[in-house]
Amino acid sequence: MRIWSLHPASLDRQGLIACWRETLLAQKVLRGGTRGYRSHPQLLRFREQADPVAAIGAYLTGLADEADVRGYRFDRGRIISPGDHDPLPVTAGQVDVEWSHLLRKLDARTPEQAEVCRRALGSTGRPRLHGLFHEVSGPRESWERA
Repeated sequence: MRIWSLHPASLDRQGLIACWRETLLAQKVLRGGTRGYRSHPQLLRFREQADPVAAIGAYLTGLADEADVRGYRFDRGRIISPGDHDPLPVTAGQVDVEWSHLLRKLDARTPEQAEVCRRALGSTGRPRLHGLFHEVSGPRESWERA
């Protein structure tokens, strides 16, 4: 399960669809609807929220928004708590880990998307983040296993 801190525009088609499916699974886990994945480290940052289902709903909403931009149809009716949520912090070190991991995947699977991502860094030299996150200084997150 990979719930990217990066903006979903960075993901290729396969990555966006996989992220949607995996995050729907995460939503089910957070609602207590599964036996598996309950202690998955990617869920820690959502579990720490006052309303984890609202936080994951905001994340899913961002994925669905990107799907709309691309002309895909993600069933927003599957989002239990759609809408906004206060931004969650993500460390710069975590962003770096995810960015490197994503570029390796894209280089192997869809090199043209990897190039689009590299060009999109712009003057800041930092990748865009999903709207649910804001970058703070620090090393990679303690829950990261990559």
